[in-house]
Amino acid sequence: MLLMAGLGIADAQPSASLVLLNGKIWTVNDRQPRAEAVACLGSRIVAVGSNGEIRKWIGAGTEAIDLGGKLVLPGFNDAHVHFFSGGENLASVQLRDAKSEEELRRRIAEFAAKQPAGRWITGGDWDHENWTPARLPTRQSIDAVTTGHPVFVNRLDGHMALANSEALRLAGITRDTPDPPGGTIVRDAAGEPTGVLKDAAMERMYRTIPEPSQDRIADAVRAAMRYAAENGVTSVQDMSASPEILRVYQALLARGELTVRISGHQPLAAWQRLAAVGLRAGFGGEKLHIGGLKGFADGSLGSTTALLFEPYLDAPNTSGLANSEMIPESKMQKHILDADRAGLQVAVHAIGDKANHIILGMYEEAERQNGARDRRFRIEHAQHLRMEDIPRFGKLHVIASMQPYHSIDDGRWAEKRIGPERAKGTYAFRALLDSGAVLAFGSDWDVAPMEPLMGIYAAATRRTLDGKHPDGWVPEQKIGVAEAIRAYTMGSAYASFDEQIKGSIEPGKLADLVVVSDDILSIPAVDIEKARVETTVFDGKVIYHR
Repeated sequence: MLLMAGLGIADAQPSASLVLLNGKIWTVNDRQPRAEAVACLGSRIVAVGSNGEIRKWIGAGTEAIDLGGKLVLPGFNDAHVHFFSGGENLASVQLRDAKSEEELRRRIAEFAAKQPAGRWITGGDWDHENWTPARLPTRQSIDAVTTGHPVFVNRLDGHMALANSEALRLAGITRDTPDPPGGTIVRDAAGEPTGVLKDAAMERMYRTIPEPSQDRIADAVRAAMRYAAENGVTSVQDMSASPEILRVYQALLARGELTVRISGHQPLAAWQRLAAVGLRAGFGGEKLHIGGLKGFADGSLGSTTALLFEPYLDAPNTSGLANSEMIPESKMQKHILDADRAGLQVAVHAIGDKANHIILGMYEEAERQNGARDRRFRIEHAQHLRMEDIPRFGKLHVIASMQPYHSIDDGRWAEKRIGPERAKGTYAFRALLDSGAVLAFGSDWDVAPMEPLMGIYAAATRRTLDGKHPDGWVPEQKIGVAEAIRAYTMGSAYASFDEQIKGSIEPGKLADLVVVSDDILSIPAVDIEKARVETTVFDGKVIYHR
């Protein structure tokens, strides 16, 4: 069956600018799930069908690519990234795979030795859960090797970070500094700050770190775009698109440099600055739009700041922290109500079961007060859920914006925090789909790698990174490979009101495609981690080839 874009009766069929032939095209279009070839004209797909049908589109100026039987999918759409910080961290100290506090110290020392005096050292993405024992680092471990450099390196989840003594001094944080609402200054037995700051306690440090220049932001975004192309990511939903970053996105767009489509989210608490000028969800064009808002209900499981109904098993003195945006809860409810009333899309970070329960209730109240419409509320992460709350996602039409790689990463240690019973509702992909909820998959880069193929592997196998769950951690929550692909394409497109122009391979949609080295739909799911992106097509042009 040939599907093609409508042409006028009197129009001669034009030549395509790009044709992909002899492939296994998985379209994510239920009307035509599979095809052999696809034709693109400029930035749009114009025909999908058999090799014979698509060869008719080849003319003198057509670039024709023989896929040799390779799999073609819609370009991946990462529904949750921190694009600038990810790009900046590509050039910063790399701590994610440091296996001990000693290795963290050594890597920071080596990096600091190459930096100009006085330059801040940030990023890092360390993970103390990789260490034995899994003990938090301290400023004393890095002070001697960072003389002359303020340091504020974050844990990979972004909910706590380690400062050296110089950074604490510049921020004015001392033993007498009180914990802010929604945050913790970790202290030693003598009451002195250890250097680790959690959630809202980090805000004071962020106000101290100098703002990056526009040129520095642009360099980081370019690095991020290269990384996206290497992994077949043609669209991202940036949860940290500050006005300064949006300004750079606009400049790159004007210069024709954007090689990824960007949906930018502003802080929920700043909803009025969008509403005041009449912006609504999806304002902008095909390469850059805004209108989404991101709020925070709690922290993270790894930092013991995810808000739970019951205490942590390994930290029984706490059940987590409500984010400062939730103190009091009426503040969050008002922001959701007002932003929704203004026609803006609301997404809220919620990790813990209590945080998710509360936000679902707030969304339900917003619909009750503001009336029914296609608002597409989102919960970012939706990680740890009570089983009785899962059906509410489908009932309330709340999008579960989830990052499957976290399940095979956190699954190494999550049960020491919450135990096996509560873990049954953790990364509940299967149960959420069965509830009728839309899954929108992403990475949370740079918390996790922006590698959709690894995300698909994680969702389909749930094999933890330590190899201790060969049949999958909480295996009943696995989903099929095709379902995971849909969550990375149509699901993510739906989450940003873009399903009419992308998310599937069909005529009239944007020509964003990815060629994969292996047919991940037919090989064993456990082998997907070996698959690689071969080619990325963006806007009808090849922008990456391995």
